[in-house]
Amino acid sequence: MRRFAIPAALVGVLLLSACGKDSNDGGLPQPAGESGTTTSSSTPSAGPSQPTSAPTLPATTTQPTAPAAKQVIVQAGNYASNPAVQGLVTSYPLYFKALVDRDDTILKQRFPSFFYADVAQGIADAKRNGWVMKPPGSVVVVGAHSTKDGTVAVQTCRSQTTQYWDPKARNWTVVTPKGSPEVIEMVQTGMGWLPYRLATSKGVNCAGVHYPA
Repeated sequence: MRRFAIPAALVGVLLLSACGKDSNDGGLPQPAGESGTTTSSSTPSAGPSQPTSAPTLPATTTQPTAPAAKQVIVQAGNYASNPAVQGLVTSYPLYFKALVDRDDTILKQRFPSFFYADVAQGIADAKRNGWVMKPPGSVVVVGAHSTKDGTVAVQTCRSQTTQYWDPKARNWTVVTPKGSPEVIEMVQTGMGWLPYRLATSKGVNCAGVHYPA
């Protein structure tokens, strides 16, 4: 999908799965008794945006509140002191809830439009195809670096159980036993660091990552 197709709302405070040019869409742990090691179905994805100027900060209203129950564990590790990573840890639960609920409403209302555009189609595909994701999810931060556009690209790995399950095919939509990469660019605003857009995950290796859940 186009990276700069600006959706309806441009209100941001919080985040952020699921689709990037080279990133994999997420789903959830397979139902009890099912085996998720066969073939895979098509993966919803969105291509990364390529801004030609510095990021436009999203407008903000009230501070979004993440789900009370812990649906996803975000492990920051050695990057915990990075302000952009701290913003990701705070906002990811709301993004994950949108994936689990297969409802992009909260992203449209409270997140930057570029990020909404990147993930909304994947959520729509999941709803249309009956793909399901169930907590808990597990995400590990494996890197963070500044970009020429003034954002910070936070590199993450999402566990196999943080992927969509396809009940019809009886398999994961993305078969990634060792997890799948997802890179989220964060931008600093008056409300702190917020997810700005998904970026290419090329070069991110999740083979040796140990997930907390």
